[in-house]
Amino acid sequence: MQRCSWVKLSNPVYVKYHDEEWGVPVYDDRKLFEMLILEWAHAGLSWETILMKRETYRKAFDNFDVKKVAQYDEKKQSELLLDPGIVRNKLKIKSSIQNARVFIEIQKEFGSFSNYIWGMVDNKVIVNSFETLWEYQTSTPTSDKISKDLKKRGMNFVWTTIIYALMQAVWMVDDHQKWCFKCKK
Repeated sequence: MQRCSWVKLSNPVYVKYHDEEWGVPVYDDRKLFEMLILEWAHAGLSWETILMKRETYRKAFDNFDVKKVAQYDEKKQSELLLDPGIVRNKLKIKSSIQNARVFIEIQKEFGSFSNYIWGMVDNKVIVNSFETLWEYQTSTPTSDKISKDLKKRGMNFVWTTIIYALMQAVWMVDDHQKWCFKCKK
């Protein structure tokens, strides 16, 4: 079975992520919030590192319950900074809390975060057709637009590259390589 060439076959967690998640449409707000937190944590680190910490993130961030995360106080932030199972970066932790609050405001405005984010691509998956890793993009005009809008709303750690990675993760963008068994082109 051929997979995208970025998949580290030596790591079963990585393979499972590619085979079962990457390139599967996500409309559930809790899952979208999870992927946002993981993408923020990913900034400056390898995705493999974040995947290996994912279960600890689920526990540390109350299974990505956005309402609970939005209410985190200084005590909870201090606990998170001591948790070796997550990325202990004060700015990323504070941003997760701030971003949870903005996420809730977006839910109120659009009915769900899913409606908001998928509306940015007219509820259609953007299909690319890559053969090599060199063809992959790290941002697009659409990720630029979403990044700019989220920043305007008060989110942090939402650079265009983070947003594009999110778009790939939740299948707003289909970037499976042409010869990958998951490619639907």
